[in-house]
Amino acid sequence: MTSMILLISYFYVKNTYEDFHVEMEQFVQDQYFLQKQNLKKEINTIIDIIKYNSTKSGEDESELKADMIRLLNNISFDNDKSNYIFVYEILDINGGDSFAKLLVNPNRPDLIGKTISTNYTDENGKKFREEFMDDIRLKGESFTEYAYTKLYTNEINQKLSYFKYFPRWQWVIAVGIYVDDIEKGIAKKKIHLQNRVKNQVVQNILLFILFLTIAIFISILISQKIDEVFRRYQKSVQSKSQALRDLNLTLEKRVEEEVEKNREHEQLLVQKSRFIALGEMISNIAHQWRQPLSELSTILMNIKFKYTMGQLDDEVMNKKAKEAEEVLEYMSHTIDDFRNFFLPKKEKEKFTLKLAMDSVMTIMSSTLSNNRINITICVDNNLVLNTYYNEFKQVLLNIITNAKDVLIKKKIESPWIKIYTEDQGDKIILYIEDNGGGIKVEPKSKIFDPYFTTKKDSHGTGIGLYMSKTIVDKNMNGKLRVRDGEFGARFEIILPK
Repeated sequence: MTSMILLISYFYVKNTYEDFHVEMEQFVQDQYFLQKQNLKKEINTIIDIIKYNSTKSGEDESELKADMIRLLNNISFDNDKSNYIFVYEILDINGGDSFAKLLVNPNRPDLIGKTISTNYTDENGKKFREEFMDDIRLKGESFTEYAYTKLYTNEINQKLSYFKYFPRWQWVIAVGIYVDDIEKGIAKKKIHLQNRVKNQVVQNILLFILFLTIAIFISILISQKIDEVFRRYQKSVQSKSQALRDLNLTLEKRVEEEVEKNREHEQLLVQKSRFIALGEMISNIAHQWRQPLSELSTILMNIKFKYTMGQLDDEVMNKKAKEAEEVLEYMSHTIDDFRNFFLPKKEKEKFTLKLAMDSVMTIMSSTLSNNRINITICVDNNLVLNTYYNEFKQVLLNIITNAKDVLIKKKIESPWIKIYTEDQGDKIILYIEDNGGGIKVEPKSKIFDPYFTTKKDSHGTGIGLYMSKTIVDKNMNGKLRVRDGEFGARFEIILPK
């Protein structure tokens, strides 16, 4: 407990003095900010007086200026702070050796009525007049710090002045305060805070010592009680030891029973997980088959229509039969692909992006054409990927199908889908963009959640994009993202070469 109290006391004193330094830094900042506001307020008051006198008096401008100069020369502030009003009449707003004439300055009567230069430097070599004139030209006012002779003394001290331009008379009216006057107030505040912190630390250290004394006394009493409790506990343990030995004799049998129960429970969980995986696979197959079945129905209806019209010749029949065979082959591949999706081993293969796009368009071309959806494909014929061919086609089919459904649902005038690529050296980005108005879901990544769908009827299961995201991100080591394009949604498939 003594070590703990000493440690607490150390950190308390350390943190208290750290807080003291922080508080002092904040006080210094506040003091300088307050002094700046006071200087600005004094000059604004002078300007308000000038404006007020000019509205009431019948005198001309020169008389008003002369009256104001006399008034400003008679204004005095605290002697102990040595702050005063000084005024320049600007002759050249761009500065120079004769940029202004000094009208008022109680500290420099020798310069009254004389021209002054912006090239003048203070004791530190600073061209402070050039600095405040730069601010005057830019924003009409300036806070500038420089070294200057202090009023009532011959000392050179740092001075903080506020300059403001009065365009009507081309005057720069200024007032300043010497930094050492500000520092005196800060020093008084610091002494006050130091005394307060010192008293606070002493009081709390005494409280810590008092607490330590009380705690030691209480601990002695508690240790005596603990000793009594421990002796009673020893007797209790001895009385229960025999019961524990008897329990150990039957413990092995109980453990075997519990292990058997856990084994049965694990088997139920494994079986349940298999059913869930089977259900997901069936749902995915149904989702993937919906479009090919629709395509197959369209082909059969086309054959029936041609037959009814007497236009079903060998060429048409062979063409439609070939299309139906391709759809059926794709459906067969879908079964294999989804079965392989759950297997740990899959082999990548090299194929051109053009080949994959042609395979997908064989399935999608008729339905896009029937719904008057224009699709533009701009891919390099020699662009080669090394990944899972069938799964990649499923991703393309899912995204294009979703774009088609949106364009049909929203009844977009002149609907289109654009597919193009960007080669970035070590990776390829495939863009699939439409003019369906974009995705209104926030965040947009929510569309990749399982069973999330924006289709309110039975056409959506929320599995397609989820499976596509899983295939690209996990199986292909790529990224599937969606963004808002200029006219609608833009899917990005990023794959390493």
